Amino acid sequence: MAIPARFTPPKRVLMGPGPSDVAPSVLQALAAPEIGHLDPAFLTLLDELRAMLRSVIGTSNELTVPMSGTGSAGMESCIVNLVEPGDRVLVGVHGVFGQRLAEVARRAGAEVVCVDCEWGRALPVERLEQAAAGRAFKLVCMVHAETSTGALTPIAPFRELADKLCALLLVDAVTSLAGVPVEMDGVGADALYSGTQKCLSCPPGLAPLSFSPRARAVLEARGTPPQSWYLDLSLIARYWGGERLYHHTAPINMLYGLHEALRLALLEGLPERYARHRRLSAALGLGLEALGLRLLVPPEERLPPLTLVELPQGADDARIRRRLLEQHGLEIGGGLGSLKGRAWRIGLMGASCTEQHVLLCLRALTDVLASEGLVEPSPRALEAAGAAF
Repeated sequence: MAIPARFTPPKRVLMGPGPSDVAPSVLQALAAPEIGHLDPAFLTLLDELRAMLRSVIGTSNELTVPMSGTGSAGMESCIVNLVEPGDRVLVGVHGVFGQRLAEVARRAGAEVVCVDCEWGRALPVERLEQAAAGRAFKLVCMVHAETSTGALTPIAPFRELADKLCALLLVDAVTSLAGVPVEMDGVGADALYSGTQKCLSCPPGLAPLSFSPRARAVLEARGTPPQSWYLDLSLIARYWGGERLYHHTAPINMLYGLHEALRLALLEGLPERYARHRRLSAALGLGLEALGLRLLVPPEERLPPLTLVELPQGADDARIRRRLLEQHGLEIGGGLGSLKGRAWRIGLMGASCTEQHVLLCLRALTDVLASEGLVEPSPRALEAAGAAF
């Protein structure tokens, strides 16, 4: 075969549902010289990384680590370590990632009770309580920030439900961590997982997760080993803990990058970071509405880092997104599942959450939609966002 030229990626502005843009210092960290995964300097980095990760998650849990793999690996890690064949698991489904939680639990041998709820709305805890019908469960699973819809669901009511059902509470925080408050200990979650490529603005490839002491006790009391050797947290914890016992070769440069991404989040300050996401999401929403587009999630249930917007009537989803990419270098996301072809997902996550990103998105949408005859060519979207700034 002919050897291809060295790959040079095109310059893009990432405003889809992930990955987000990556800060220059994170890219520099990724390119730092390789050292061994048992090098004393690297082990010091791991200790610092875990301490920062606990701060961002809002926990004191000892078992807090970034798993090697994307956010879905974090999901699977939590399920395979906590669920044994025959365990009963309750899953709230209000989007694609609730569906995925249920499927992973089934594959782990669980008896899964799915509660299907409206997409684009927060997950109603009362629906899950009704479906439980007083039965005991091993695990209650909920998606804090549903990436397929941009709906945000409070966690605390699900802690109360889990207590009634004698269950552990598992939380998907893939698109919420570092973009909105999570406060794992404060809300009483037992297991939580996320991904690095969303509001942390680190490339995909690591899945931060945390187990409470109660969840860790369940892991240690298992009658059978987890079905996945690679994701077995009882083994991985021995590398991340004092023993430093080899399990697999850690993704060294990815961990450099996550260390820097966490450092940037804490330097900014978590309250300030959350306020930035709220403020700019509100400005984007005002601009989209001024353009005549409809936001599909009620204001009180919207996830600031991800906005779900309905396509204007007559719009060709794929063509418009292709034109945004080719003519403006802008990536936004299409709909998933029942929203495919009906909605766009526009991300404002981490390094992609700036005034410049908001204005670029509104300018590009106005240009493309106006040229398609779907909106009037007008500066009103930019004016609405600018007034919000």
